[in-house]
Amino acid sequence: MQMDQKFTDTTWPAAPEKATLEGKNKYLGFWLFLGGETVLFASLFATYLALKDKVPNADAALAKDIFDLPLTFVATMLLLTSSLTSVYAMYHMKNHDFKRMQAWLVVTVLLGAGFLGLEIYEFNHYVHEFHHTFTSSAFGSAFYTLVGFHGAHVAFGLLWITSLMLRNAGRGLNLYNAPKFYVASLYWHFIDVVWVFIFTVVYLMGMVG
Repeated sequence: MQMDQKFTDTTWPAAPEKATLEGKNKYLGFWLFLGGETVLFASLFATYLALKDKVPNADAALAKDIFDLPLTFVATMLLLTSSLTSVYAMYHMKNHDFKRMQAWLVVTVLLGAGFLGLEIYEFNHYVHEFHHTFTSSAFGSAFYTLVGFHGAHVAFGLLWITSLMLRNAGRGLNLYNAPKFYVASLYWHFIDVVWVFIFTVVYLMGMVG
């Protein structure tokens, strides 16, 4: 099956992301990559838990004093909703509907950008209101490393999806770019899963002390 072949709704494969050997290799290679990412984030979580509330003096703000749970909850809803819109995009990809796939990916990017904007605002608030910086304490270093590293992944994911949309805007769907869209979607889901753990371990556990 040629990658430049013209497809119809009846000839488009049910699993276009794995219809070619290259697509299967991308799929397998990406899961191996996610295994390494999981180990890396696990290390950052362990470091954060070890250094949580380790501050230089008794007057320094602790997690329960600085975290803004309502703001973080809104950011969480934005990111989780973006995972859902990514699912819709891949549904239309599997049904060979390029325009609707692109439309849902645009929504995904906008929601992800909203999450990233709230995170930047959150960091700025912590720095100016509580002097909670990367160098203020071991707690600050661990917090900004973990949450900031996730934020960098979100930014990369936004750039990745946007680049795919722009590069393929005039090409439509084929068996060459379908695996790329699918792998990017998997990456986005991974980011969302990691954030659920961050929201639970860092923010919810931080608020209860």
